Amino acid sequence: MKIMAKYTFLYLFFQLCFFIGLGQTCGADQSNLYLPMLKGKRVGLVVNQTAQVGKVHLVDFLKSKQVTITGIFAPEHGFRGDHSAGEKVKTNVDPKTGITIYSLYGNQKKPSKEVLAKMDVLIFDIQDVGARFYTYISTLHYVMEACAENNKTLIILDRPNPNGHFIDGPILDTAFKSFVGMHPVPVVHGCTIAEYAYMINGEGWLKNKVQCKLEVIKIKNYKHWDAYQLPVRPSPNLPNMSSVYLYPSLCFFEGTNYSIGRGTPFPFQFVGKPNCSIGNDSLTPVHLPGIADHPPHEGKLCIGFNLTEYGKHVAFHSKQINLFWLLDLYKNDADKANFFTPFFDKLAGTDQLRKQIIAGKSEADIRATWQEGLDQYRKKRMRYLMYADKTK
Repeated sequence: MKIMAKYTFLYLFFQLCFFIGLGQTCGADQSNLYLPMLKGKRVGLVVNQTAQVGKVHLVDFLKSKQVTITGIFAPEHGFRGDHSAGEKVKTNVDPKTGITIYSLYGNQKKPSKEVLAKMDVLIFDIQDVGARFYTYISTLHYVMEACAENNKTLIILDRPNPNGHFIDGPILDTAFKSFVGMHPVPVVHGCTIAEYAYMINGEGWLKNKVQCKLEVIKIKNYKHWDAYQLPVRPSPNLPNMSSVYLYPSLCFFEGTNYSIGRGTPFPFQFVGKPNCSIGNDSLTPVHLPGIADHPPHEGKLCIGFNLTEYGKHVAFHSKQINLFWLLDLYKNDADKANFFTPFFDKLAGTDQLRKQIIAGKSEADIRATWQEGLDQYRKKRMRYLMYADKTK
């Protein structure tokens, strides 16, 4: 309770800032800068529901400006953001515009040469949340690679990173590379989408070290330490800022036998399971089509921790991944042999974190093993920053 009281004033201050606005202007809202680039061009869009110009979707806005859109590429969760995590996105036709939507989540994660032949330039406009295992940066990688291989320019309409005020977590070991972690960066990387794209190019991470031609529309009046209220939920199970701030800490539980609140009113704000021996709340996950399709422990009462208030009042200001819940729940779990699933190491980007937890290492001891990698990453990251930063 003392921690909660300590941050109440700061929380109210930031909420006031959210309401009055901090003056950031996203790339998509600066159409005077990118519309001239699109004149007479066949345009492909890599977008989802977060691609908004004011309150109008970028697709509708560009069509109103007579821009020729020859295809839309959809990431995880789909063009409208109505697919559950892990659900395959199918290629289809948008009923509103008649434009073909090509899936980049499922069997086809990279735009094909045949489809790109219909386009002169691509635009990437997707709101990220700054965590390595949030798959939009993996989609960015494959889009950049395809553009480089097919001599297409990629225009990025940049947006603030709500977790861009800190970096933390273990650096990914490339032996654990997957779609939920493609690059040797920490769990919380501290970059906007455009900064991350420059890093992908600069570090030679694309296949055969090809280079993608980038054009970036920067965010006006943005600093990495700014709080930023997301106007549109970035995915079905991140419905509010509490879930966005808790996401880097709680996503590890996707690789355990615990629920993280999918199918409840508190996704990524609750962690628990049936017969858990500790906690302050209980919830029953249910099937929610497009949001939580048959979530873990569906229909079963789960006991655990409701962290909504922590997410509201503390998480933004703590500037670090919180391992307490992971360590404490493992320590008190009666079925330790089944606590972890194989997915955990992919999320962590290493098998060391799992081994450290099993060995009973303290949070301080675990965090100490990250520091050398984080120090090296900080120096790398500085080469690609476009906005003021005071991350230590």
